[in-house]
Amino acid sequence: MAISLVNPTGLPEIDAYRQVSIATGSKLVFIAGQVAWDAEGRTVGAGDLAAQVEQCYLNIGTALAGIGSSFDDVAKLTVYVVDWTPDKMPLFVEGVARASAKLGATPVPPGTLLGVAALDVPDHLVEVEATAVID
Repeated sequence: MAISLVNPTGLPEIDAYRQVSIATGSKLVFIAGQVAWDAEGRTVGAGDLAAQVEQCYLNIGTALAGIGSSFDDVAKLTVYVVDWTPDKMPLFVEGVARASAKLGATPVPPGTLLGVAALDVPDHLVEVEATAVID
């Protein structure tokens, strides 16, 4: 495993992610922002933030598996949510939890969550991109 996730002393411990990612691998992997599309390009979970978060994370898992990797190698996630407000956090966490259960992993690398006005398709509520480091 090329990534170690830590919460250094002096920074708050946050359940949803770790503050620092230490990469020791030799290859950087940049995964394009994943939206809630299934393998045929159909939107999953129209109007349902939790379902769309779940699908985005599952798509990242699929991309990682396709290169012989997993969420253990993710160094950073960036999440874009349409019309973000803090009251949407439980739905976001629910979607991550459902994806984690299906992936058999708990994706907790450092992350940034940004509110945006819109995404590529009006039905898309969230997009997630990942940076991984593999040996």
